[in-house]
Amino acid sequence: MPYRIRPDRPFGEEVVAVASEQLRRAVSALEEQPEGLHEAIHEARKKFKRVRSLYRLVAVDQKQFRAVENGRLRDTARTLSVVRDATALVETVAYLENHALNDEERNALAHARAALTERRDALALAETDLPEKVSRAISACREAITALETASFPSSPRKAAKLLAKGWRKGLARARASLDNCHRSVHEEVFHELRKAGQAYWMNLSLLRDIWPSAMRAKRAEAKALVDTLGHEHDLALLADLLDRETGLIGGGEEFSHLLGAIIRQQQELRRDALAIAEHVFGDTPAREGTIIEALWITAATE
Repeated sequence: MPYRIRPDRPFGEEVVAVASEQLRRAVSALEEQPEGLHEAIHEARKKFKRVRSLYRLVAVDQKQFRAVENGRLRDTARTLSVVRDATALVETVAYLENHALNDEERNALAHARAALTERRDALALAETDLPEKVSRAISACREAITALETASFPSSPRKAAKLLAKGWRKGLARARASLDNCHRSVHEEVFHELRKAGQAYWMNLSLLRDIWPSAMRAKRAEAKALVDTLGHEHDLALLADLLDRETGLIGGGEEFSHLLGAIIRQQQELRRDALAIAEHVFGDTPAREGTIIEALWITAATE
């Protein structure tokens, strides 16, 4: 089933069905690996993010359940992250090559991509326990499915609407706080928080798409543009951090200067673009949007 909660169905059953389906898809990806192990891991981690976002929205009043399940999926994703994160750095340099200003930058980026590819391959060879980690991740998914039996969700449309409005307001308040912090600070962590808030908002819009399909589709497109922009920005921040920590990876001299200059220039441009998009995406107050979501859900669920 798609990643959405249908308002014309029993709310609790829908939540359990959505979460279970995402977790089963993660299991299938890890077991079958149709496009290889590392792509399967990437797919599973995306499903974990969706389930965690779902719980932040609908389990806002179930602190114990939310804390345990969020921790389970977060920690499982981290155990599978090493090679995928290394691959993302290679992709980031390839992205930068498309924005190179001159041949000097292009050559520096090509050499960096080769070094990062070698690093990724070495990490993949060294991670000899990855099959065991995948097996544990599959078990964690099945435990998470079983844990859904302990969760409790409202049955009446009005109570469900209030719960959704509460979760929506909290998520949007986090987003607005993150946006304010980005205007006050240039630290990479504040932009990472804005990216996470954007991802959660985009997923919430997907979950509730049926309560106003046309409006939700438009807002999802805007939120996706924000997430993609901040995704590139975050990858560049991780690349800069790696170069700072592993100083011998790329080498020094003029090539390193070209590489660092390309990172900083593109990161600054992405941040400017992201802030402009975010001001529009998160333009409404949490209170107003929460009220709208509540009213829309009641209408859609009682028609």
